[in-house]
Amino acid sequence: MRSSTAIVMSVLFVVAAPASAQGYPARTVRLIAPFAPGGATDVLARLTAQKLGERWGQSVIVDNRVGAGGHIGAELASRAAPDGYTLLVAGTPHAIGMSLYQKLAYDLAKDLAPANRIATYPSAIAVHPSLPVRNVKDLIALAKARPGQLNFGSAGVGSPNGLALELFKTMAKVDMVHIPYKGGSGQMVTELLSGQVQLASIGLPPAMPYVKSGRLRVIAVTGMARSALLPEAPTVNESGLPGFDVTSWYGIFGPAALPKEIVAKLNADVAAILGAQDLKDRLAGLGAEPGSMPQEAFARYVREEVIKWAKVVKDSGAKVE
Repeated sequence: MRSSTAIVMSVLFVVAAPASAQGYPARTVRLIAPFAPGGATDVLARLTAQKLGERWGQSVIVDNRVGAGGHIGAELASRAAPDGYTLLVAGTPHAIGMSLYQKLAYDLAKDLAPANRIATYPSAIAVHPSLPVRNVKDLIALAKARPGQLNFGSAGVGSPNGLALELFKTMAKVDMVHIPYKGGSGQMVTELLSGQVQLASIGLPPAMPYVKSGRLRVIAVTGMARSALLPEAPTVNESGLPGFDVTSWYGIFGPAALPKEIVAKLNADVAAILGAQDLKDRLAGLGAEPGSMPQEAFARYVREEVIKWAKVVKDSGAKVE
């Protein structure tokens, strides 16, 4: 009898597991956006929530949990019940944070299940017009001729764009001075436009008005592919630093113990909504590009991003308590 009961229970468990994934979601889903309302991550989360809600026929509520560079929201998601009803939008700042912050209560690669990448944001190396460089080779040559005399701005210690140029320094073997601004990217851009700082890695969407007016000059984009926003600008990779790749990205995550069936459904559904032309158009308006990946490839990508940024953080000496 005990043996028969065990067999029956095993069969029921096997049948019930995929059934629960097929019925998901059966109620409201909470999507944690770990940054302030109105920012790029929040807007991306709200677009994703809207389209997933339409696809599922269920409400997807965005829950802004702000603080510690996005890590308060991520920690909350890592501790949530692994039932698919609490999800998280996380990305480059979280991969960097694994080595930038000395005390974090979660691990991006171990305590969260990556479902799919939503979007990537192109960035560029922009210089003040007074700087006599027009391409990456010019910048490297000038920096080597004037060690420690060129400066670059960023939105703060450990910011993705600041670390992008720290990686540039390491790969090009040049010495430039990092000037982080506590006031965020707005203050940094103001100082760049006035020539107080000579160059910066900056998101292409906010830079484009200044590029078109001639107040900034883009010498290269930082991803592996040219950007549709400025197709004439080459990549750093093709301009003399092979392998250079800095792309800001965000994706959907759940708690680590989230059933594989639900992770697979999330991957497929995110891919489906990113294929819709209206969402592509709205992302383009934000300067973002759809970034869907197969689930296993995304999981590998997240692990590689954590490792890559750990080396950049160590080489730069950046640290946040």
